[in-house]
Amino acid sequence: MHTDHHSHPHGHSHTHSHSHPQDNHGRAYAVGIVLNTIFIAVEVVYGVMSHSLALVADAGHNLGDVLGLFLAWGATALGRRAATERHSYGLRRSTVLAALANAVFLLVAVGAIVWEAIQRLNMPSAIAAETVIWVALAGIVINAGTALMFMSGRKGDLNIRGAFLHMAADALISAGVVTGGVIVLFTGWEWVDPALSLTLSATIVYGAWKLLRDSLNLALDAVPEGIEVAAVRAYLLGLPEVMDAHHLHIWGLSTTEVALTVHLVLADCQRSNGLLHDINHELHERFGIGHATIQFEAAGEVACCSEACH
Repeated sequence: MHTDHHSHPHGHSHTHSHSHPQDNHGRAYAVGIVLNTIFIAVEVVYGVMSHSLALVADAGHNLGDVLGLFLAWGATALGRRAATERHSYGLRRSTVLAALANAVFLLVAVGAIVWEAIQRLNMPSAIAAETVIWVALAGIVINAGTALMFMSGRKGDLNIRGAFLHMAADALISAGVVTGGVIVLFTGWEWVDPALSLTLSATIVYGAWKLLRDSLNLALDAVPEGIEVAAVRAYLLGLPEVMDAHHLHIWGLSTTEVALTVHLVLADCQRSNGLLHDINHELHERFGIGHATIQFEAAGEVACCSEACH
């Protein structure tokens, strides 16, 4: 038998931190989706009018980003749903799946850009450079502004980071289109636009690959980035009352919440209640672990009973 910090006569302690950093970004998702949807329509219209396949291709890339924003926003809403008997942790893991899908969307979009750039290098086509420049400038303003709305939360949540990467990548692409348009306008070098697209694509792939790796690790219950298992184990073993720690597992419940389970062998069960409270507090403050399940064991393979712990 065991005890927890609520004085229940059972063997696990559960501390839960239900903060949702994504809550503050609902408006950013909505604004980003609306502005980018309008801009997609503008790009398609002026891309056709100016005979610029680059603008039309960028519109397709932006469409993928809008779908990604919808996906991330939906996952945020699902992650806030209350737990049920069937889904005892709620639907928090949907945020991990959304981050994974976002990374795939981004890589696929870059693949389409690279393919188009290679085609245009082989067969350069004349464009209405001035129209392309003005439309791309509008794209920089819209995408950079949207990216700024996600900047504050990009380090604490994979979905926010994914949205930030999408919008920042779009701003970079638009900047490349402007630069290419200016060069083509003054030199007539049609190959400059696809060459710049290839360079920008390499930058986008770098960020998307990290997002893909981190989200895939979370989907496979890996230890979240920024948490060192050795440091957590060292903290637990450094407690005077703890003789040993085993069955230590750390994983992400969502893109923002971390869970831990561990068995701790105590030299003396008498202080287990106070110790449990201290451990939970320190795990949260030092490592950002808000969901801890801790089982106490007494030395000599005798379980800590509830009477001995009070």
